[in-house]
Amino acid sequence: MKRYQIAGIGNAIVDVIATVDDLFLDHMGIRKGIMQLVERERAEVLYGAMKDRAEASGGSVANTLAGAGRMGLRAAFVGRVNDDALGRFYATDTGADFVNPPVAQGELPTSRSMIFVTPDGERSMNTYLGISAELGPEDVDESVMAESEIVFLEGYLFDKDKGKEAFLKAARACRSAGGRAGIALSDPFCVDRHRSDFRALVAQDMDYVIGNEQEWVSLYQANDLDDALAQAMRDCPLVVCTRSGDPVTIMSQGLRTEVPVTRVTPVDATGAGDQFAAGFLYGLATGRDMATAGQMGVIAATEVIGHIGARPQSDLRAAFRRAGLVA
Repeated sequence: MKRYQIAGIGNAIVDVIATVDDLFLDHMGIRKGIMQLVERERAEVLYGAMKDRAEASGGSVANTLAGAGRMGLRAAFVGRVNDDALGRFYATDTGADFVNPPVAQGELPTSRSMIFVTPDGERSMNTYLGISAELGPEDVDESVMAESEIVFLEGYLFDKDKGKEAFLKAARACRSAGGRAGIALSDPFCVDRHRSDFRALVAQDMDYVIGNEQEWVSLYQANDLDDALAQAMRDCPLVVCTRSGDPVTIMSQGLRTEVPVTRVTPVDATGAGDQFAAGFLYGLATGRDMATAGQMGVIAATEVIGHIGARPQSDLRAAFRRAGLVA
């Protein structure tokens, strides 16, 4: 038995969340519903404009690992934080083993994302990457990756060459030891920035890929989703596509599975994709079939959009039992 059932590598970001209206977004020049990278000065302006802030450790893959850890998986997370107040907080609040100690002060500060949630549940993220953008191959312990059954990687890391190197080092160490490596495509704009790299990665180094409809269509510059998924299946053995309130599509070994989704009005859509991944990867790690793993992902995503914040607040294993998915 390996030490970890799942390990992740990604940006270690403190989420700072506030509820606002659309007028506030317009006034502050915030683009609704997407993630934007901002510089330190802009981050300080946005932080100062937030009222009734809530703070929590975050980052896409970190959220997934926290969810998987709460479900009972042995989980590890690789990220880079400063030895400042936010970094020390983050290192003890991941919900998984944080295997990289905070680095000495004097470098860039710990990363943070200002998340503005509107009444329709949409979240608009303005992220200052800070020190997490400096994550590189020296931060990846190959023995941790080799001792992980599944490794989950964050597409945002491709914004810097050092992140790409760390990403590939982690994936290859896991796969060479018999594990499975996969990626979250992260964001349509991220896919647009790194399309050729992502296409090569999916075809050569990934055992599974999770993305939403817009990300898949962008990745393959396809006419529609079916065209995109057909191309994806030629590149990767396990392809997962989420579509907000529409059924989840899973393509595995030539078989297509549709997992139904019950439409609900979200309180906060932050973390929906991250927690879908947590539930799905829990199912994958525990040997469930694709339909069951997909249902687990849907249940986890539904739970997290029912409250403010990107991580689950209730017992998801109990929810799985109520749905008849676990004993």
